[in-house]
Amino acid sequence: MYENFIYISKKRRTYVLFGFILLIFLFIQSCASHQYAAPISRTGFAFDTVVTITIYDSQKKETLDECLMLCEKYESLFSATQEGSEIWNINHANGQAVSVSYDTAVLIQAALYYCAQSHGMLDLTLHPISEEWNISGQMEQASILPDYKYYIPSQQTLSQLLEHVAYQNVQLIDANGTEIGNNTTLSDNTDYYVLLKDSQSTIDLGFIAKGYIADQLKSYLLSEGVKNAIISLGGNILLIGSKPDNTPFHVGIQKPFGAANEVITTLQKSDSSVVSSGCYERYFIIDDDKKAKTIYHHIFDPTTGYPVQNDLLGVTILSHSSMEGDALSTYCYILGLEKGLEYIRSLENVEAIFITKNYEIISSYLD
Repeated sequence: MYENFIYISKKRRTYVLFGFILLIFLFIQSCASHQYAAPISRTGFAFDTVVTITIYDSQKKETLDECLMLCEKYESLFSATQEGSEIWNINHANGQAVSVSYDTAVLIQAALYYCAQSHGMLDLTLHPISEEWNISGQMEQASILPDYKYYIPSQQTLSQLLEHVAYQNVQLIDANGTEIGNNTTLSDNTDYYVLLKDSQSTIDLGFIAKGYIADQLKSYLLSEGVKNAIISLGGNILLIGSKPDNTPFHVGIQKPFGAANEVITTLQKSDSSVVSSGCYERYFIIDDDKKAKTIYHHIFDPTTGYPVQNDLLGVTILSHSSMEGDALSTYCYILGLEKGLEYIRSLENVEAIFITKNYEIISSYLD
């Protein structure tokens, strides 16, 4: 019954005891007798999540190895915590311009585009806020210390940090000092630099980085002649083609706060991106008055510095680009159900599934 079934969710580091963020499980069996139809996989760990690449071509084992090497390369560029990465260098440059690679320039340009499109509800300079909350770190501490008391930043602390949160502080420029706009086509033969106009600002590309990497892995696999594949980066699933028998893949969407492998709905998709975001991925819960519980999670409101509180548990975006799905899943979660539906329905070739706090499933493409 699990033949060619993909389970989409997100998982924390394996040493954390709580099962708050769940791993993607791929249940894949051969669906044709031809030697090239038998799936082969490689699994690694990058971007604080499990990475699994599966292709239906047993002759391309080296291609899979190259995919994991590409993941390591991109992490060395985009990680905000890895010392010496290009993002780390930007954050520690005290406002000086930092030379960046073509890939980092493209990703920052895209991040600034989505920040502008969302009117700042997405903001790559929210890094100081997420660092102050340290949701993942607190989850880790709570898993090993029974009496651990969760830290809730004060409004004063968050207000002070928010003074340095503004995507307009980030400038992407060329070697002549000319600022690069959102619609400028970048060239891999040009030198690019990034500077922070506010030296106390810092950036994190986590809201679109995995999507960009998944899209790049897809481009690489297609260039290698791979026609049927599954790219899994945490909550990002990117499907290349369909199953070798030309039937769609089955994708299971994680039930928020459900047990491991527990799905709330399934989809049949081919050649598509499926990206999920929600408050059930990285979070802790505090009983505020013994009647109500507040979920403190990793998606923050840039106007307050506190985790977003609304009528949703999660959002799944169906599109062609994993990077687009990454950005839109977070943005639509921030918007909430009503505004999120309205926004998605204004776009072309994008669909969304919203899961409410009552576990109602609402699809943008169903009336």
